[in-house]
Amino acid sequence: MGKRNRNRVGPRNAWLRAIGLCALILLIPKPPEAQEIGPAMKPGEAKAGTLLLRTAQGLRSAPTLHTDVQIEVTGMIARTTVEQRFHNPSDDWVEGVYAFPLPERSAVDTLALVVGGRLIVGEIQTREQARATYEKAKKEGRKASLLEQERPNIFTTSVSGIGPGEQVRIGIEYQEDLRYDQGGFSLRFPMVIGPRYIPGAQQLGVVDGAGWAVGTVPVADAEHITAVPVADAERITPPVVAPGSERMNRVRIRIELDAGMPLARVHSPSHAIRVESLEGTRFSVELSEQSVPADSDFVLSWRPAPSDAPVAAIFHEQKDGEHYALLMIMPPDPQQGRHEHLPRETIFVIDTSGSMHGESIEQAKRALVLALARLQPADRFNVIAFASTTRKLFPRAIHAQPTNIDQARSWVDGLEAEGGTEMLSALQVALDPAEEASRIRQVIFITDGAIGDEARLFSEIRKRIGRSRLFTVGIGSAPNSHFMARAAELGRGTSTLIGQLHEVQTKMGELFSKLESPMLHDIELGFEVGPVEVWPARVPDLYLGEPIVIAARLPELSGSWTVGGQRGSEPWQVDLALEGGRQQAGIARLWARRKIASLTGSLYDGADPGTVREAIVALGMRHHLVTRHTSLVAVDVTPTVPPGVSPDTRALPVHLPKGWSYEHVFGELRARERPRPPLPDVLRMTRNTQRLPQGGTPAAFLLWIGLGCLLTSAWFLRTRSTT
Repeated sequence: MGKRNRNRVGPRNAWLRAIGLCALILLIPKPPEAQEIGPAMKPGEAKAGTLLLRTAQGLRSAPTLHTDVQIEVTGMIARTTVEQRFHNPSDDWVEGVYAFPLPERSAVDTLALVVGGRLIVGEIQTREQARATYEKAKKEGRKASLLEQERPNIFTTSVSGIGPGEQVRIGIEYQEDLRYDQGGFSLRFPMVIGPRYIPGAQQLGVVDGAGWAVGTVPVADAEHITAVPVADAERITPPVVAPGSERMNRVRIRIELDAGMPLARVHSPSHAIRVESLEGTRFSVELSEQSVPADSDFVLSWRPAPSDAPVAAIFHEQKDGEHYALLMIMPPDPQQGRHEHLPRETIFVIDTSGSMHGESIEQAKRALVLALARLQPADRFNVIAFASTTRKLFPRAIHAQPTNIDQARSWVDGLEAEGGTEMLSALQVALDPAEEASRIRQVIFITDGAIGDEARLFSEIRKRIGRSRLFTVGIGSAPNSHFMARAAELGRGTSTLIGQLHEVQTKMGELFSKLESPMLHDIELGFEVGPVEVWPARVPDLYLGEPIVIAARLPELSGSWTVGGQRGSEPWQVDLALEGGRQQAGIARLWARRKIASLTGSLYDGADPGTVREAIVALGMRHHLVTRHTSLVAVDVTPTVPPGVSPDTRALPVHLPKGWSYEHVFGELRARERPRPPLPDVLRMTRNTQRLPQGGTPAAFLLWIGLGCLLTSAWFLRTRSTT
């Protein structure tokens, strides 16, 4: 009897256990596919540093990347060469796609593909032509590389035909003018694209790119403001390496610095460096480590000796019969005690979204507390915090009395970082017209800028700025410097970047000095020769410690140029000779890059997109520049991919920026019910649901199967209990 029962019940128990295990596996969300998969392998077969991704075919390896950066600094010009080495650890032929950041003011003019001992130099074409050239080469089995601009500070490299175990090298070169502020020079080399918040509702269907987000369309509900679409979301959201992975994209940086003047100090607030003094005014700078993870921006600063601080500088280049010049002049400092403190209305805006969790929110809160302490009783202020929603501390701006300041400090101390980055509503609230027209109105916006809809925000700033001034404070190891700089420019303010907690007090002190000093406004330029084309066409307002820097195209480099304006309520003017200065290659491209930026900015004023596009294409083609409408493409002449083999497209993942919390960036948004895509739970969102990550099978389908398995298990258990 017992034996008969065991024979009857045993198979049913095994089946029930199998059904239960099936339900458990199906109900657990699987890691998403990031499209950078290699051949199937077992965990024990992976070498150190290999990223394994779970797919329906098993674990597969991803391509690896190492980057070498060489920067040559001459005066206030930097020329940078970036070498990207793609390695294919799989047994398949692959196409590598890598989205990466560059400085937002960089003029990218060179692409080189190195195959074996051959060097193939890229050609400039319209974006559509370059893409067609690249796709044709890929189809024919030839190695090719394509460099495209997604944003002024985000670029994509595509490399086709990387063979099993093969390494392909890509060289990229760009030029930029350095930043000079508060008596010192600095350059920033960005290393990682932070995950961007993508507003709007997902577009289902064909997508272009390999990021974790998909393009969006406008959406509005009772709680949130209509957002413009971010059609290229997949191209600005590269897959992210999950915590605990041994995968490391590493970067090596070397700098040859010739400031042209004695220096008092050379240092990096972001990384440990070795500085070697060479002959004359030259220095050699390297990272203390041989290479570092690509998870935080590299910043280098140097300060001239006080007696050698520049007052003016001229760099020039002759090209195609025309003269191009980069001109800098430092306005005189205001005399101490010549201005009185004017009552201000200061609106502080702080980003409390999930990407700010950890050190970033602590930096932001400390910066805000320091700012509150500088207010005078006659000032008025308010504090706005935003994440998925926007909150105001007070219904309206109130006087900065000690009790009100204490209340604000307590409120700021209790802020926590979680939620999305709905920046639009915060900007709209902060830029509401002031109640008292007699007050100076300043908006201090503290954020990491981790958003993908910059264009809409720029348009909103342009429309609402009125008589306010917008000052952006970029927080964290990898802020969106393009958003910070452009938003401040449109808001007639300044941009400050704070990468480390120990920098908060110094950086905010410099910002306060600007806020409390008369600005230089109504700036006008005059030249003895003509016609002269100057960019920016309208010199923005300037603040304490900031120079006037313009790029000009002139018929000849002779005569003088005049700069005049108002320092507070007092006029000032200075005349400088155009002759002399240092000859420097690449000034023409810097001029073109500034004109392209101004043309792009004109779109926010309602300029015709078709006309702007034609002008940008003409500049890009003439000056061999990568723009939003022109790309560089390099194609090998010899087919190497075996006939009939189509390389798999695999996106290279990036690191999460240093100090960011993976859980707070990707985890909490799973439960959101609104019909629009938040940041992803892990590497990549499914294209069919806003709340479940993508595995080998659609998550919603797995959910229904899992529930069916559970119901079946329950039915069998009930049947067993009644027999």
